[in-house]
Amino acid sequence: MTENPDQLFTKEDVSKHNQPDDCWIIIEDNVYDVTKFLDDHPGGRDILLECAGTDCTTDFRDVGHSVDARNYLIKYKIGVLVL
Repeated sequence: MTENPDQLFTKEDVSKHNQPDDCWIIIEDNVYDVTKFLDDHPGGRDILLECAGTDCTTDFRDVGHSVDARNYLIKYKIGVLVL
């Protein structure tokens, strides 16, 4: 995981990280490495793996995640999406 949460990534960069041992997602133009969170995700790892390497903003919003969940997500942020 990168130490710089301002690192820039393209959708192509993120798309390469779509496996259980290397799982990145995009939410609201931020890039998260959720690999270490897969087994702890309350909705199960499969939900995250379905959108691994892609933008899952709509799915994230549709579930109605709490403020706590949004705050918890911050620790997995590795960068931002270049539009």
